[in-house]
Amino acid sequence: MADANKDTIDEIELTEAEGFAEDELGFEEQVNELDQLRAERDDMRDRFMRALADAENARKRSDRDRREAEQYGGSKLSRDMLPVFDSLKRALEAMTDEQRAAAGAVMDGIDLTMRELINVFKKHGIDPITPEIGSKFDPQLHQAMFEAPVPGTKAGDIIQVMADGFMLHDRLLRPAQVGVSSSPK
Repeated sequence: MADANKDTIDEIELTEAEGFAEDELGFEEQVNELDQLRAERDDMRDRFMRALADAENARKRSDRDRREAEQYGGSKLSRDMLPVFDSLKRALEAMTDEQRAAAGAVMDGIDLTMRELINVFKKHGIDPITPEIGSKFDPQLHQAMFEAPVPGTKAGDIIQVMADGFMLHDRLLRPAQVGVSSSPK
């Protein structure tokens, strides 16, 4: 019986040892699973932060695009209206005093139309660029249509203005078309 008890004790110890080994194996698996879960959590956090940053960048970009569309969305229409301004200006400049007296009502209508067009331009942020004869040529605002040597001027001076230029807020809509003095010979 002592042998039977010893065999039973040995079996119990063997079973406990196997169970302990299985528990240790289970512990390692749990540690590995926990490490995997931590890595997955860190990956998800990184992806979430990137998605959050992308969403914020998209919001900022759309805000900037909206502001630009508000300010500059009408630039094509504005550009198309500039020849109307030029035609009205030429009509007003071409009339002599006698013609103005003879066609007084028509001239008043043209003048009122011109003023209304200028008011609409100002309302929408369109400002004229009106260079003066004798001022310096600025390639950022002016377009040289020709160059000619004119006595009494320096190279780069504006000698004639063919058409006014226009700015739409801080952007050039159309450069002023000018003639520029070259070095007198």
